[in-house]
Amino acid sequence: MPRVSDAHLAARRQQILDAARRCFLRDGFHNTSMQDVIAEAGLSVGAVYRYFPSKNDLITSIAQSVIGGADAVFAELAAAEPPLPLVEALDRALTYVDAQAGEDGILPLAIQVWSESLRDPALATFVKTTYSGFRDRFTLLARRAREAGELPPDADPEAVGTALFGLVPGYLMQKVLTGRPDRRSYLAGVRTLLGQPAAP
Repeated sequence: MPRVSDAHLAARRQQILDAARRCFLRDGFHNTSMQDVIAEAGLSVGAVYRYFPSKNDLITSIAQSVIGGADAVFAELAAAEPPLPLVEALDRALTYVDAQAGEDGILPLAIQVWSESLRDPALATFVKTTYSGFRDRFTLLARRAREAGELPPDADPEAVGTALFGLVPGYLMQKVLTGRPDRRSYLAGVRTLLGQPAAP
């Protein structure tokens, strides 16, 4: 019997994840069963369970896909040369949020992941570790901003980074739950709070 290629296995796994994402976005984690995902994927029961033995495995994998893209963006912002001004870094982070917050985006699932992590200890550990890593990226942004003279010498990078990172999920939550604000007005508010001039 010929060996199934790694590419084929990866494509099948992604097919199941895409089907699960559609189901979760449409009906939520708790109202979606494994049978719903199997039907959405158009595969056999055995094919789906081969990759994901339980719905919790699917939720965790979805959470990893939701968060992985954000981590790549935040890592790039923290490592940019020369260091990005803080509001510009926030603007780029929110641009990513805008791109992934619509009907076809993956970030609306983040709110479901946060909720599910309150009852699933394994997912809670994953979320805690991942979001702590996000916060560290923003702490590095703040440290580099202090070194570049954007922040005063006595600024605490961890405190600034924590507050700055908090603006990202805050924006996402408002956007998903209420449909606003838009990025431009949100950033205008941030500039005002920081005592910076309005954008041209």
